[in-house]
Amino acid sequence: MHPVCFTSFSVCVSVMKSLILMSVCCFLFPVVNEQVSNLPLQMLLYFNLFYFPCWWFSAVVMLDIKFHHLAGYYQALLITGLVLVTIIEVIRLYLGYVGNLEEKVPELAAFWLLSFTFQLPVLLFFMTDEGILILPLERGIHLVYLLFLLAQILTSFMALRTMTQKLTLLFYLRQFGRAENLHPRAMSPIHGLPYHCSVLPVSSSTHSFH
Repeated sequence: MHPVCFTSFSVCVSVMKSLILMSVCCFLFPVVNEQVSNLPLQMLLYFNLFYFPCWWFSAVVMLDIKFHHLAGYYQALLITGLVLVTIIEVIRLYLGYVGNLEEKVPELAAFWLLSFTFQLPVLLFFMTDEGILILPLERGIHLVYLLFLLAQILTSFMALRTMTQKLTLLFYLRQFGRAENLHPRAMSPIHGLPYHCSVLPVSSSTHSFH
């Protein structure tokens, strides 16, 4: 193929790709203006905030009733587990509120990890190990807490997926200069990121070439 023809063909292909991508971005342009906070997750966090003190008080009372009937290692396990669950729950709820309301992916991802990798296994231990002498009230309060936890894990995963899709779309829109007028320059994180701010880490040396 003649070099001139080959160059013209390459330019045409590049232009077509750009037009297709811009068409997709224009079609999805209104989406980036929408707030993507997850309402079901926020409701679950709100009710969990009021339920956890009831759960904690009931768990402490039940532990006091059966404490002297437990083996020594089970006494240590239950006390340690209850203390850690209490501390992690405070951190977890804070991360969930901030990550969901302000659309911050790192905080919401940390909330999901704490829920799935720590709270869920400890709660399942409280519900299934017969060596800790599970009382009827404990089964009830742990079951309700487990339902809260499973629902939060599912809804936070969905919220994370939606937020990452929005950030990806904003990134592509910025490549074509379409994101400059999406929001005021001093926008807050709840609405998105201002123009010229990347969602990916960029070194200072990169800006020296502009």
